[in-house]
Amino acid sequence: MPTRPIVPLILSGGAGTRLWPLSREAAPKPFMRLPDGGTLLGRTAARALAIPGAGPLVTVTRDEHYFATRDVYAGLPAAAQERSVFLLEPFGRNTAPAVAIGALWTAKHVGEDVPILVLAADHLIHDVDAFVAAVERAAAFAVAGRLVTFGIAPARPETGYGYLACGAPQDDARPQVVAVDRFIEKPPRADAEVYATSGRHLWNAGMFCFTPRAILAAMDEHAPAVAQAARRAFALLPSDVHQTRLELDPVAFDAMPDISIDYAVMEKASGVVAVRGAFDWSDVGSWRAVGDLVAPDDEGNRRHGETVAIGTRDTMIHAEDRVVATVGVRDLVIVDTADATLVAHRDHLQQVKDVVAALKARGHESWRTHRTVARPWGAYTVLLDAPQFKIKRIEVSPGAALSLQRHRHRSEHWVVVQGRARVTCGDAVQEIARDESTFVPAGSTHRLENPGEDPLVVIEVQCGDYLGEDDIERFDDRYGR
Repeated sequence: MPTRPIVPLILSGGAGTRLWPLSREAAPKPFMRLPDGGTLLGRTAARALAIPGAGPLVTVTRDEHYFATRDVYAGLPAAAQERSVFLLEPFGRNTAPAVAIGALWTAKHVGEDVPILVLAADHLIHDVDAFVAAVERAAAFAVAGRLVTFGIAPARPETGYGYLACGAPQDDARPQVVAVDRFIEKPPRADAEVYATSGRHLWNAGMFCFTPRAILAAMDEHAPAVAQAARRAFALLPSDVHQTRLELDPVAFDAMPDISIDYAVMEKASGVVAVRGAFDWSDVGSWRAVGDLVAPDDEGNRRHGETVAIGTRDTMIHAEDRVVATVGVRDLVIVDTADATLVAHRDHLQQVKDVVAALKARGHESWRTHRTVARPWGAYTVLLDAPQFKIKRIEVSPGAALSLQRHRHRSEHWVVVQGRARVTCGDAVQEIARDESTFVPAGSTHRLENPGEDPLVVIEVQCGDYLGEDDIERFDDRYGR
């Protein structure tokens, strides 16, 4: 039997506010490093590519996350990277618009009747073989025109997940595929306890399978505003079949309703079926779920990094840049990063998102960015941020370069501490070796490049009356920003 083609559509959005301070809007949950060093996005992409006939890999994400996503995909096979397509949103608009845009692209470039497998970028599944088997069952129903979702048998009463109330099996040969009678939102505890043991309720895994023809027809019927806005936005994309980085027009995209695919279509459509997944599944949606990825010690503590735990029980400790010591505590979650520390009781982890809201209301940058910020050319780390001056460590990858740019409100002093730099300042171009420095006056057009084969590290001292990252005017940028 020939392999059925399947187009994986990865939705990589959201800020992961319940996993602050590791997850932030500029570097959200899909990019978080897992205890083994991988990322949820990387695991999702590899899992999708394990499906026979999978490809091309289509990813819908924010335009500001394009380079970080591309860097994660650098670990995929070369053939998969070459066939990857990025549909870039100017801002978040929930999952229904993302699915609509992905379906329109697939219909045009692959086919209207090829199954799409919609995957969230931040789910974790270890049993890939069982996952692939479930997808193949789903695809068989999708090509017949059905809308398919995936459900997981509840392992416990869980109030943080949605549920599927399921009916009869739809095929004697595939008893794992059942009718969906009702979608249930996150339930109260008493209902969750009933659902966990009923045998007919499944966790809603937030994964879907359908053809572009089927999902677009369902949107036309149940969410016409989404369908119409998506078609208008899609019509403005370049028509070149070889274009793999497609940026959606902000004005057209702003007309998209902010609604999930569940609310917009799946809960309203008739004939929806669910595949009972026989695989493990987690949306890694809280610090409790992250802690479960680390084996506990004899006192039930789950620790990552340099820690000392004395008289400590049932506590998660995540240490990044320094030693974290605990004495005489229990039932806590402690997450320490370079610029922020979270201490929370295990019973109140859903309120971590309220911390993010409070920081955002104050205008504190730690709700959005880390101290170290990735860029397509490398990364920078803020070492000190004070009134009228800021100190950064800048690392430029071999062969990479910052844009040709200027700043209105600040000057910059650069000291090379590793590698060799090529510096453009005005009409002058010079190379600067380790232990040498240069000065860039405010208003000067300049560029920093790494012409070597090793990383370039520069210490930058900014001086001025305004030091915001938006004080930048680009004249030339090899990364298309």
